[in-house]
Amino acid sequence: MLDTVSKAAQKISVLNPTGYPPKVTKKSAAARLSTLDGKTVYLVDCRFDDSIELLKQIQAWFTEKMPSVKTKMVSLSNYYGHDDPKLWEEIKANGDAAILGVGHCSTCAPAVTTHAIMVDTKYGVPTVSLHTEIFDRVVRSTARVQGLAHMPAIFVPQPVMGKSAAELRAYVDGKDPVTGVPVMQEIIEGLTKGLAGDTTKETDRSTPRLVAPDTEENLHRLFLENHWTDNLPIVLPTEERVAAMLAATSHPADKVVGRMQMTANRGWWECTVEKVAVNAVMAGCNPEYFPVVLALASSELSARSSTSSSASSMVIVNGPIRKQINMNCGIGAMGPYNHANATIGRAYGLLSMNTQGGSVPGETYMGSIGNGYSYNNLTFAENEERSPWEPLHVQKGFKPEDSTVSIFWGARSTTFNLGLREKHWREHVTDMLRGTDAQARPCLILDPITARQFIDRGGFVKKADLIQWIHDTAQRPAGEYWDLQLIQNYIYPRATYGEEPFAGNLAQPAEQMIRIFPLADINVVVVGGESNGYWQIMGATYRKTISVDAWR
Repeated sequence: MLDTVSKAAQKISVLNPTGYPPKVTKKSAAARLSTLDGKTVYLVDCRFDDSIELLKQIQAWFTEKMPSVKTKMVSLSNYYGHDDPKLWEEIKANGDAAILGVGHCSTCAPAVTTHAIMVDTKYGVPTVSLHTEIFDRVVRSTARVQGLAHMPAIFVPQPVMGKSAAELRAYVDGKDPVTGVPVMQEIIEGLTKGLAGDTTKETDRSTPRLVAPDTEENLHRLFLENHWTDNLPIVLPTEERVAAMLAATSHPADKVVGRMQMTANRGWWECTVEKVAVNAVMAGCNPEYFPVVLALASSELSARSSTSSSASSMVIVNGPIRKQINMNCGIGAMGPYNHANATIGRAYGLLSMNTQGGSVPGETYMGSIGNGYSYNNLTFAENEERSPWEPLHVQKGFKPEDSTVSIFWGARSTTFNLGLREKHWREHVTDMLRGTDAQARPCLILDPITARQFIDRGGFVKKADLIQWIHDTAQRPAGEYWDLQLIQNYIYPRATYGEEPFAGNLAQPAEQMIRIFPLADINVVVVGGESNGYWQIMGATYRKTISVDAWR
């Protein structure tokens, strides 16, 4: 009994799993105006979910309450994630102040904040940004990383999308739900009064290597409370366990593997080989899996992106490494039935959250409903041996003998079927494609039985022929397609900027059928154990294929 108590009270030392924060460089705000009387204020629409409708109500307020102020409504030339220096130059030349908005998603709020700081500090135009209340912490953390922590940000209730003109005018006439100050008072003061004291601090880029020694029970609690876990039990990363993981690669422990950030504009954090090893240990990986985990870490694609659309990653392993580490590509491959599949995917999630500065709901993660796939990021191996076509990595330009890992993004929509009927299989597949996320891209995940049926029914001896048929088949009336909210948010701005094939589709009449998925973005993967011909279309956009061999 005494030995048991003594062991439980024994303190152990473990490594810290967090990455290295970005460097913060202080910026200086533009001088504020003494008054807005006779001045020209630009209202800049970020082109997300009815943002312009709220800005119209601000414009109406100025017309009614401060008629001496001239306002000019403009929109970004592309979607909110693109810089727009031509517009910034116009504002600098012709305007006296600017209001940018509305930041009301996990990616557009940081983008609007970044654009506002750019116009204010680089172009010398007093600027405020407008957001919805739920993104308060997101906006504040972005401003700190961008070097202007005291950048004026004003908040209105969530949501903006779908609200009537009267409801949006009530937002404008009302109070900021974060501060309790009238919204228009904050806007005017943000453009005319000196800003509060600058609290921006140069970032200390160091991160402790070790956590303070403690008992095993207390360390598990600490990791949980610090949000270093996925809220499931972990393996504590002792120095011995991390050293065993590091022995599985030829790369030095202090080598920088890559960078991660939860969304654009939130700041790139760095991770080393040792930091990746710490997270691989926590996930329960065996050392022989480590080169795959390092390849994922080197992708600079976070598996814990903060998108409010609740996306997940999907990870597919190809080449000899599949067999070398006993990954599952047969029965149950996409489920919790293989140690390598489960822990590699989990390690990708843990290293993403810990080496990008966190993944905490309401602060560094804003997925509105979340995504259960994120526990192991749908990690599996392709069944190359039973596929009638070349495997995914060969399709992407690698050799069959190369070991690779491919990352897809989305996994928010899935359509599902059993085999292909002889008479109406084309119509059935067409229905499935209409149910696929139009902003993401279709990835056909086929049991080998169904893969062979596509050859038997459709004559698709080559994978490229099947992909071409999917491209030609996935069509919608143009009017219906452009009315989809996700298409309005992310594709329509790119079309107006002239990007093809979107610009050509935008020019079509409403009743014209248009192809909705670019040919290059359609993928086919074969996986499963042939217990039946079930298959699915996953709405998942291909991002990148990385060599595993480079990380051995």
